[in-house]
Amino acid sequence: MGIFSFLKRQRDTREEEPTSDATLDKKLKRTRSTFKENLLGFLRGKKPIDEELLEELENQLIMADVGVDATTAIMESLKEQITRTDMADSGGLQAALQQELKRLLEPVEQPLVIPDQSTPFVILVVGVNGSGKTTTIGKLAKQLQLGGKSVMLAAGDTFRAAAVEQLQTWGERNDVPVIAQQMGSDSASVIFDALQSATARNIDVLIADTAGRLHTQAGLMDELQKVKRVLGKVDSTAPHETLIVLDGCTGQNALSQAREFHAVMNLTGLVITKLDGTAKGGIVFAIANTLGIPIRFIGVGEQVDDLEVFEAERFVTALTDMGDAEE
Repeated sequence: MGIFSFLKRQRDTREEEPTSDATLDKKLKRTRSTFKENLLGFLRGKKPIDEELLEELENQLIMADVGVDATTAIMESLKEQITRTDMADSGGLQAALQQELKRLLEPVEQPLVIPDQSTPFVILVVGVNGSGKTTTIGKLAKQLQLGGKSVMLAAGDTFRAAAVEQLQTWGERNDVPVIAQQMGSDSASVIFDALQSATARNIDVLIADTAGRLHTQAGLMDELQKVKRVLGKVDSTAPHETLIVLDGCTGQNALSQAREFHAVMNLTGLVITKLDGTAKGGIVFAIANTLGIPIRFIGVGEQVDDLEVFEAERFVTALTDMGDAEE
């Protein structure tokens, strides 16, 4: 069963209810404000398209944290459209920009699918301290449970007592087994034991936490590679998903982190968290353009269901809808 279909159905059901949670555009209020007031605000009306307008648009894209490379690609496409069509004013340019933003994100709209298989599906979660790894693991575990999957957690962050305790709290709250060892234990050993246990107990999904580390710490990155090798001794196909959790509030630094982790771990998916509390949500476009790694989820709040399956059109609409409805 694909997690995407279940979570999307959950979200659609919530939005049909009068008492539903805040919509995505509300949750993305700060980034939405950056796009709506700064990036798109000056395109309102029927302003003529000239070099000054295009230069201002380019500057606003960069200031919205879309990134230089992604901005260059967007501007080149827009200029080509202006040349070959009868686009005459900023209203047409605004519509074309929204389509370009969607086009940029559509290739990375690849939801996580948990296949039916005889061995546990292993998700290895990596990222720097403070990115929201452990919380993301807890939310994902709960949502997988709701989707009918049995789940086990591995407390592979053995350097930080709070991380183990936090994971155990999630486990107790959701009745999910957590495999942990004493502080300072070898992370690879903990995760190895967890996979053996998950296999023996016919668990569907094992989610393994790892110590938060800077992408510049070569020794700690080597440890991640060791974890990957050790998993392969139990199941040659594991990990089946190597998921990095990035803090959206860090802007362009999140791109640097993803690039370095990808070089070492061959990432298969991204989660971008804390997008409800930052004006730097444009980093999603920079990451999509530069790395092309599937964006599995975005974090837009503290509740379990605020870990949302990433959908390109819904995300762009939430940021760029220029309707005058009160926020």
